[in-house]
Amino acid sequence: MHTTSVILKGPKDLGLDTLALKAPGADDLVVEISHSGISTGTEKLFWTGEMPPFPGMGYPLVPGYEAVGEVVEAGADTHYTIGDRVFVPGANCYEDAFGLFGGATRRLVTAADRVTRIDAGLGAEGALLALAATARHAMAGLNKQTPDLIVGHGVLGRLLARLTIAAGAPAPMVWEIDADRRTGAEGYECIHPDEDERRDYTSIYDASGNGDLLNSLIGRIARGGEIVLAGFYTAPLSFAFPPAFMKEARLRIAAEWQPDDLLATRTLVESGALSLGGLITHTNKAADATAAYEQAFTDPACLKMILDWKGVA
Repeated sequence: MHTTSVILKGPKDLGLDTLALKAPGADDLVVEISHSGISTGTEKLFWTGEMPPFPGMGYPLVPGYEAVGEVVEAGADTHYTIGDRVFVPGANCYEDAFGLFGGATRRLVTAADRVTRIDAGLGAEGALLALAATARHAMAGLNKQTPDLIVGHGVLGRLLARLTIAAGAPAPMVWEIDADRRTGAEGYECIHPDEDERRDYTSIYDASGNGDLLNSLIGRIARGGEIVLAGFYTAPLSFAFPPAFMKEARLRIAAEWQPDDLLATRTLVESGALSLGGLITHTNKAADATAAYEQAFTDPACLKMILDWKGVA
């Protein structure tokens, strides 16, 4: 069995190629992908070559951990049926490429326990479930506070704000330095940080991935306040100790979503409590993947790029 996939052979060396797939077993599904998302965080680091050493990484690789599609083959032990609409967080099913992510492909093989059934009407927005679950993971659980300030108004920042409101908490303030990205706030305010004089935030979520802001953010929290690092940071992080000491600042790192985050997020979306609307700004045919990835990583106006795989063999 073969498939057409996005292949990243090295930094900025990306295109489509045909790959052999590993044979599915009784616990596996074969999924035909309709849409896959491009991550401007971790995937961009692979594209630029800036990703620090990471378990399972290497070139050539198939990117993509945000994919939705339809089950076309179901193993006897899967409890899935042909035609089920599913979200797939990538797959490691390729004979001649790393599948650290593996979702940017027309067809893939994956263990059934890695996928999640979704509403057939969700369409391309289903690919946003991973990022929404990441935002939910940062906020949910014991001893976690909802943010009263979010730094960065990309897709992750917007989802954090929407989830905060969905949780019944007061609407957060959101900072964004790019004027074009300050649009699109729904139920909360998004401003340039220079317009904000407040210095008593209790919980600041950084969704910008800019570690250079850490000292500035420490200066904006109340005594005992926390800063949640919700982005991905390639450079070592450091901060001046005396101001953090005086504030008794707390730092927390939010990592990858877990299965319960995805299920909870799906429930919020299907119930209407969380909207994924307005987050996909660009859609390209998968045949134009090279240009799509470059635009996703270099165009500030591109919040989320989706590849449309329909029509690809």
